[in-house]
Amino acid sequence: MRANPKNMFMLFASVFYTLLVLLPAGARAQAPAQRMLAAASQARDLDFPKAPSPLPAVPRMGLFKPNGVGPFPALVLHHQCGGLSRGEWQNKSMREWAQQAVNRGYVVLLLDSLSERDVDTVCAGPKNGVNFPRGVRDALQGAEHLRKLDFVDGRRIAHIGFSWGAMVGLLANSRWYQSALHAGDGFSAHVSFYPGCFAVTPASGQSFEIVQPDIRRAHLVLMGDKDNETPALECVAKLSDAKAKGSPIEWKVYPNTTHCWDCENLDGYAKTDMRGNHVVYRYDAKITADSARRTFEFFDRTWRGN
Repeated sequence: MRANPKNMFMLFASVFYTLLVLLPAGARAQAPAQRMLAAASQARDLDFPKAPSPLPAVPRMGLFKPNGVGPFPALVLHHQCGGLSRGEWQNKSMREWAQQAVNRGYVVLLLDSLSERDVDTVCAGPKNGVNFPRGVRDALQGAEHLRKLDFVDGRRIAHIGFSWGAMVGLLANSRWYQSALHAGDGFSAHVSFYPGCFAVTPASGQSFEIVQPDIRRAHLVLMGDKDNETPALECVAKLSDAKAKGSPIEWKVYPNTTHCWDCENLDGYAKTDMRGNHVVYRYDAKITADSARRTFEFFDRTWRGN
């Protein structure tokens, strides 16, 4: 039986339409993920430490572990926008958090997204390719690095971020970001200390929200009600919306508490932030102790539930 030329033409036209219309549409759907991966690749990957070392006096990127063979739960600690140290300035709070975690039986990967890339600060915006997507990729790659270590329990790896690192943590807990950045299974729990929950507008490209609607894993957010650098009210509204949509997220707002309440060496520090707010940091030992208690109880509860 001879094929009907008209039918053959219609079949060819259908295939041609699929190739020229449907496939480019699919490619366009992938474009945001490709742009995100490109943004996260503007700075080279970090060279993570492969062997544990004693905790140094000056905070720097390192791998630290308790005594014993494990496997231990593990944390990736992610700094504020000023990094771990530069010149004579030291981020003592990050070293203290690392020490406390090791004392509690955790392996710690203390991340430094800045120093290896010759960046002093990202407080005023991205520098030398260190942007939020790069920070997210650092965090996710850090989790995969920890999973390769035989003294780490790969099911119990958490991220704790502070300010800039806290915003990175919120993005890293998004299903879409994890998929776009091709960086493994991520973390089984997250804690974010005083994050900003505003929309970020890059110098080029579209603005994006720090609080995504597809939060994947258990997430605790800790904030202060006197924080005018990253206001808690902005976060609570967006976190409430995410929770109403099913995100496994919870939060605590501390009364009479400023940004960086755990930063003892920055007590009384004053500045004008990038949004023009006059900001003063106040260290609070009681809030610092309570936030530590809540953090480690949250991990215990989350992993016990899983």
